[in-house]
Amino acid sequence: MAMRAGDIEEMIKAAIPDAEVTIRDLAGDGDHYAAEVVSESFRGKTRVQQHQMVYQALRGNMGEALHALALQTSAPE
Repeated sequence: MAMRAGDIEEMIKAAIPDAEVTIRDLAGDGDHYAAEVVSESFRGKTRVQQHQMVYQALRGNMGEALHALALQTSAPE
């Protein structure tokens, strides 16, 4: 079961409202995406903590409907 890029973006923005989210479908199969997420809420957090916030936003879909997500996170410059 694949996910739409728009669904991924909506889930992230619902959990991290100030996030700027860019999603790319890497394989054209709806299963392998790259996401860049920029949010002020990441400031002062480790990369692991930032990624955990995004994975929490995806509400258990990682490894299920969403097979792979190449994730880049940062606070705004």
